[in-house]
Amino acid sequence: MPALRPVIAICLLALSASLSTSVPARADPTFWRHEWPNTDFTRTEVENWVEILSGGPPRDGIPALDAPEMGRTGDAADLDPREPVIAVEIEGHTPRAYPLRYLTWHEIVNDEIGGLPIAVTFCPLCNSSITFDRRVARGTLSFGVTGKLRNSDMIMYDRETESWWQQAEGRAIIGALTGTDLTVVPSWVESWARFAARNPDGLVMQQPGYTRDYGRNPYAGYDSSQRPFLYSGEPPPHGIAALARVVRVGNRAWPLTRLAEAGRLEDAGVVLSWESGQASALDTGRIADGRDIGNVRVRDEEGRDLPHDILFAFAFHAFWPEGLWMLD
Repeated sequence: MPALRPVIAICLLALSASLSTSVPARADPTFWRHEWPNTDFTRTEVENWVEILSGGPPRDGIPALDAPEMGRTGDAADLDPREPVIAVEIEGHTPRAYPLRYLTWHEIVNDEIGGLPIAVTFCPLCNSSITFDRRVARGTLSFGVTGKLRNSDMIMYDRETESWWQQAEGRAIIGALTGTDLTVVPSWVESWARFAARNPDGLVMQQPGYTRDYGRNPYAGYDSSQRPFLYSGEPPPHGIAALARVVRVGNRAWPLTRLAEAGRLEDAGVVLSWESGQASALDTGRIADGRDIGNVRVRDEEGRDLPHDILFAFAFHAFWPEGLWMLD
């Protein structure tokens, strides 16, 4: 097993413990209720509680961010050109970039763009990066990190009802809002250089006021390892490596290697493109030094950005076991 360093909640979340020191907590609401007294565990879509494991940190041990400070693109001097950022561009409003150097340590950013409340999320363990509209029929939600994992994917919670949400699916799986789906807001991960060149007057999230080694990857070597962290499900089919990246659109997945080789793919109304120049956030100890995994855009035939995700193959197979693998 490579030198994976999972997030461990000790005092200031130092993320310095090794994988071997992380012990899954008892998978039973009886042991969770002291920390989650307001969560309705009688309502759930989880078939077996053993699917849920502790990743190490307690509730809010990984602190989500709210209304982060933003600065102008031209004033950002600490970001390397190849560093990955989550780009959110809503028509009529200034584009925003959320660097993974911050999301790696916080995983959720609750923000608002032009009156639209959004949650920008990143789960390092399955490489899933999705932006959600925080509005549901019950009202506007704000999200935090439970510290729990299912299929090695972050389980979020909303602060209003304390329901638990599967990040990769954007769906409530435990609590009062069980069965509720969040609307996905189109966003994508690209290099800081690409975002800044396209949006010289854009906004970029500023460094949070926490004591963290921002710019360092606490999961060094993870995306080249053979096994996901705390995952015991089936491996992906077709001989695809568990931690190979795939581009997911709905229930379809295109291997990133196929897209990188082609540069452009068109399939059933989906247009995928790839260009080099983005560092992996989960490779080397310093994010900016990560190997080149390229920049991906996913659009429809009219050029409009489509909701999508780039996640590890094991996670796609775990949450979409009947999904379509777009291999040729």
